[in-house]
Amino acid sequence: MTVKMYTLSTCGHCKAAKQFLGNHGVAHEFTDVDLLAGDARKSTLDEVRKYNPGCSFPTILVGDTVIIGFNEQALREALGL
Repeated sequence: MTVKMYTLSTCGHCKAAKQFLGNHGVAHEFTDVDLLAGDARKSTLDEVRKYNPGCSFPTILVGDTVIIGFNEQALREALGL
């Protein structure tokens, strides 16, 4: 199962989500959107809006499931923990 997160480097909820996944040994990839510039930032924000029109962070994709914000219970359910 693929886990992808769109995060901000300064976001406490984003850090908590990364830590939660790491603590549970869940392989994941993340993009700190605020560290991107120019076209890379614009295209990534456009991608985030496809899953989360409000464009809030973190936006977490677990397979086909979209989780907005750090919601531990939703993450546990999506990951089968």
